[in-house]
Amino acid sequence: MSSLAQEAAVAGTSVVVAAAAHRYLYVRLVKGVTASPRLRRAGQITAVVLTVLVPAGVLAAQYADPTRIAWLVRPVFAWVACAAYLLLVLAVLEVPLRLTARSLGRSGRVTSSSPAPAPDAVVAHRPQPGPDTTAAETAEPVADPDTPSTVDRRLVLARSVALLATATATATTGYGFHRGLGPADIKTVRVNLRRLHPSLDGMRITMASDLHIGPFFGRAHTARNVRAINSTSPDLVAIVGDLSDGSAEDLAGHAEPLARLRSTHGTFFVTGNHDYRHDVDAWIDALAGFGVTTLRNTRTLIVHRGGALDLAGVTDIEGERDHDAPDYDKALTGRDRSHPVILLAHQPVQVHEAARRGVDLQLSGHTHGGGFFPGNLLVPLTQPVTAGLATFDTTQLYVSRGVGASLPPIRVGAPPDITVIELRST
Repeated sequence: MSSLAQEAAVAGTSVVVAAAAHRYLYVRLVKGVTASPRLRRAGQITAVVLTVLVPAGVLAAQYADPTRIAWLVRPVFAWVACAAYLLLVLAVLEVPLRLTARSLGRSGRVTSSSPAPAPDAVVAHRPQPGPDTTAAETAEPVADPDTPSTVDRRLVLARSVALLATATATATTGYGFHRGLGPADIKTVRVNLRRLHPSLDGMRITMASDLHIGPFFGRAHTARNVRAINSTSPDLVAIVGDLSDGSAEDLAGHAEPLARLRSTHGTFFVTGNHDYRHDVDAWIDALAGFGVTTLRNTRTLIVHRGGALDLAGVTDIEGERDHDAPDYDKALTGRDRSHPVILLAHQPVQVHEAARRGVDLQLSGHTHGGGFFPGNLLVPLTQPVTAGLATFDTTQLYVSRGVGASLPPIRVGAPPDITVIELRST
């Protein structure tokens, strides 16, 4: 299948999924809670409009200048995040809702099947017309629509569920945006490395990943992270992939604050999967202008206070489609094995290749720590580690949750982080 055909298939699938999701939300949040024709019609129109806007916003975020279509992308992905939590809450409540509604239905049938009073008994209690009686006194009694006996309990149940889902989704999405767009936590993680020269004990590598410069994260976001990184007094800075969600032509100015990064041995970068959605070479050239060195299946010797280590970097797996596949042998073969090697690789799954080649420590990002629940439950399906430090054979792997996020940029249970890797000799 050609690339164009694949993109068309993805777009078509997105429309179908969006239509099904919005149809369900319409049924649960509008049709099921009101009999007003006007409100139902408004709900139908809104569902159709959102079904069109969501795929359009997703496509625009991938192919258009993010700075020019932020007016569309931001509200669309805010709704995507909220809709995701609406669907999640409603899905959890679906079975209890159906069971309770069925129980109420049976209860209503039992009540309505009780013997009705005899017609003449009703007549016996009805005032007889006379010269002193009024029309109101002789009229049929009218049931009070607000009494419990006349309220549809199933309607109350449906409205309660809709209200609970809406409140939960809105609050969670609001918190997620606040955390996702806010400052990153700064963490310090001590890592013991075999063969580390005692003079390197305490060396600090500050790593940041997944800046995702684009419609939600611009120049101010980059500058804030630069200040945070500089505050850690790093000996070396590592940016582990997914720098942007747009082209260097459109967004290089938003990355320019990286030129103000300060460390003993400089700043190093490896590509991530999002970096191949646009001209990766243009981004590498732009970063070079900001004093950032890209390790593209290469390594460099870092000499620090009389000791040494190798810092290597490989391209992302996505580079295979762009004739820029990760080449571990090229990056790692021929090194001096008397001192340790640290590998920068965007995706944690690349640790398996690193372990086969005796890498001491791999630094990765990509997962965002799961981003927002239940994303953290899905990451293990494709990656060996969601966040934190783990060991594979003799290779240690540290995965950062990153400082940005792909769309939508919300964080629930996975706050953004900048990590200071403090090397320790064993």
